[in-house]
Amino acid sequence: MIRKFDVMVIGAGHAGIEAALACARLKCKTAMVSFRFDTIGEMSCNPAIGGVGKGQLVKEIDCLGGEIAKAADACAIQMRTLNASKGQAVRSTRAQIDMQKYKDYMQDVVIKEKNLTTIIGEAKELILFKNQVKGVVVGSEKISAKTVIIAAGTFLNGVIHVGLKHHSAGRINEPPSIKLSQQLKKSGFNILRFKTGTCARIDKNSIDYSNLIEQKTDPLTCPFSFQVKRNPLKKVSCFITYTNKKTHRIIRSYLKESPLYSGKIKATGVRYCPSIEDKIVKFPQKQRHQVFLEPQGLMTDWVYCNGISTSLPEKAQDKMIHSIEGLENAKIFRYGYGIEHDAIDSTQLYPTLESKIINNLYLAGQVDGTTGYEEAAALGFIAGVNASRKIKKKKPIVLDRTQGYIGVLIDDLVTKGTNEPYRMFTSRVEYRLLLREDNADLRLNNLSREIGILPKSHITKVEKKQKNINKLKNILNKTIIKPDKKTVDIFKKLGISLANKNYKLFDLLKRPQVDINMLTCFIKSYKFDKDILNQVEIDIKYDGFIKRQLAEVQRFKHLENIRITDRIDYDSIPAISREIKEKLKKFEPLNLGQASRISGVTPAAVSILMVYLKKLRSEKRN
Repeated sequence: MIRKFDVMVIGAGHAGIEAALACARLKCKTAMVSFRFDTIGEMSCNPAIGGVGKGQLVKEIDCLGGEIAKAADACAIQMRTLNASKGQAVRSTRAQIDMQKYKDYMQDVVIKEKNLTTIIGEAKELILFKNQVKGVVVGSEKISAKTVIIAAGTFLNGVIHVGLKHHSAGRINEPPSIKLSQQLKKSGFNILRFKTGTCARIDKNSIDYSNLIEQKTDPLTCPFSFQVKRNPLKKVSCFITYTNKKTHRIIRSYLKESPLYSGKIKATGVRYCPSIEDKIVKFPQKQRHQVFLEPQGLMTDWVYCNGISTSLPEKAQDKMIHSIEGLENAKIFRYGYGIEHDAIDSTQLYPTLESKIINNLYLAGQVDGTTGYEEAAALGFIAGVNASRKIKKKKPIVLDRTQGYIGVLIDDLVTKGTNEPYRMFTSRVEYRLLLREDNADLRLNNLSREIGILPKSHITKVEKKQKNINKLKNILNKTIIKPDKKTVDIFKKLGISLANKNYKLFDLLKRPQVDINMLTCFIKSYKFDKDILNQVEIDIKYDGFIKRQLAEVQRFKHLENIRITDRIDYDSIPAISREIKEKLKKFEPLNLGQASRISGVTPAAVSILMVYLKKLRSEKRN
């Protein structure tokens, strides 16, 4: 008897887990295929979640019903706020993670999730009929599915490199998926070849910490998830050391044995997370590079050497590591390696993450050309939601660039594509002052309600939070203080002088040297939680900038709201060049805004297209 599922997810990494959990929680009968059960939730690279631009993704996934934020909070052994000295728009949360606890957590969630079945084996090929996916062949078994999500990470035709030695692998000690990659290519997908890598792991007991820089946890950092309070785990320190001239000489002497510089690796690497040999070659003027020593958990001696990712031979890694201060006697548990893998051209996906080539097939994670746990999880979650909604014949969920970092991530991939592994940064986000970490729950609550994974009690809680924010703003706007002796003395102690006039608390809070805690004594009859006070302070201090960005959003929305019918004949528009017509046919934009962001599509062409669409609608009405 053929097993039948609503959704099949190929892969059980960060993208695969989020996709499978989303489908199951949306009451779809779901199967997740993995080579091994014990590697479900594996953190293949560094033991950390979050970071600049990435923390925002994690919080957005949480607000929509994903799991990564809760898992990170439950397994964090250190938490910090990055860019804390800068403005709210670029602050991001980062956590060191106990890697074993993280795997255990995710495996436990997967086991307990009803509607979710784990299938152990190799997904060898898709079952196709014409241009539609009908299921997956796992081992020798044919399994039926209404939709399929490929979230295979680095497994598609993966090859691991250590020096001039290489072997096929999807991850260390795990086989690659070769047939599936070949099938995608035969089906018409443009296959890209990308490269990523990892660093050596060393024994914490062999490190000399005496001259290293200690980096402690930040006790003020809030959890990732808006649904939890505090992380119960013990907090540990990380340590910073640096490479030196001797380290750089050793690396240069082994470049001829580097697969990257000997020509063995031809794939495109990660620009913003280069290998140490790449750093030495591309930045010869740099006297040193930071090495961040990250513990991999509370019950392990393994330490991750962040900053010296490499595919150099083992003997070179030995010499390189032992030349670094504090690591002179380091015991190496595992050497670093580079890995090449296949990815698809992400412009062959719709913003729903469904393939333009094969109906009902979705792709998510590193197979879309990204790098990083957080990007993978975001893509997996959206792919899972949309695969489920297609089965239920519901309108798909598409976030635009004004709604969240997830919207920017997907729009960049499907509209612009990427010729290198894509990594999220705050600098990619035009409206980052509106799309902050702290307000993710507020801005995504309506979308969360529409998706339907989070309980109604959470939706109501966020609605109540918004009402309290509005209430406090109104109180501050209506409360006027007079510069009598008592008031002047209060502010004088705070180092603030007041002119001889009345002040609204709302206006006083706009001053850089005034924080909201200074003003609570004037509204003692009202009590508000700390997160309400914090949110109101941010909104008021950035009030002018926020209003400007909201005006920009309205202009953006104007183009986004002009839908492009899927029946449009671009060849029938005479005033648009052939080159632009070909691009529009290739990308199949859903709206005028997306069309305007396609490389080579001119503002003049967008204006002509707008006139043409208005004409079509007018003819349809008549």
